[in-house]
Amino acid sequence: MASASSAVLGGDVARQGKTTPRRATRRVLPGFNITLGFTILYLSLIVLIPLSALIFKTFTLTWPQFWEAVTAPRVVASYKLTFGASLIAATVNAVFGLLVAWVLVRYTFPGKKIVDALVDLPFALPTAVAGISLTALLAGNGWIGQYTEPLGIQLAFNPNGVVIALIFIGLPFVVRTVQPVLEDTEKELEEAATCLGATRWQTFSRVIFPSIAPALLTGFAMAFARAVGEYGSVIFIAGNMPMVSEITPLIIISKLEQYDYAGATAVATVMLVFSFALLLLINGLQSWQRQRSGGNLQ
Repeated sequence: MASASSAVLGGDVARQGKTTPRRATRRVLPGFNITLGFTILYLSLIVLIPLSALIFKTFTLTWPQFWEAVTAPRVVASYKLTFGASLIAATVNAVFGLLVAWVLVRYTFPGKKIVDALVDLPFALPTAVAGISLTALLAGNGWIGQYTEPLGIQLAFNPNGVVIALIFIGLPFVVRTVQPVLEDTEKELEEAATCLGATRWQTFSRVIFPSIAPALLTGFAMAFARAVGEYGSVIFIAGNMPMVSEITPLIIISKLEQYDYAGATAVATVMLVFSFALLLLINGLQSWQRQRSGGNLQ
């Protein structure tokens, strides 16, 4: 009787062992092939086809014409301003966006919900309104500019105004990317580090920062990508002086107004290639940071 029970139990265990791998491989949502096909179709209609049309339009130019269009001194100066100002603005937002997210997550103070809502204001505010508001503040007769210009600090109608506008529109990307990660950070690890004698800086640099670094890089990439393509808020405060404060999107608009569609698509293609390469590099850094963080935890 005991041997028969053992045999039955053994058979049940064997059957469970056989069926367990099959259950483990089942997906939560069925229809992977259909959803993958829909995803590729949707991305093709929304992203790939418009971008391919941009590249195909560029092919109407010969190589000397393309090279002349994208390396004109005025265009090269706009590249330097656009990418340089975007990099500076994204870096500033990465630092101060982390501070804002830290304050919103770790501290309680009166008016916290109002401050939290103000962070999202650049998302909802039309870019033209942002540009006009910043110009009214920073121009020579503005609320702030009237005090800074006598000191020799001009904040509007030059590259400084471009950087300020890009900082304004890019801050929410960093805050909203880092904030959820900070909320999910395990405080027990911080307490353990403190109990082991770690200083506040050591706790932040070796415990907290490695866990939020991928999110911070993501916020930096999003702020940088938004800044590279920003147009509405910049043209009001930049002054749009050729070779000085003219951004690349304005160059593209100017070529379109002159019916130079091939030249506009050529400059846009260069912007597309540079932006994609930089975002690809940042994504690679994110993967490396995640692997490094996982290795340190193990």
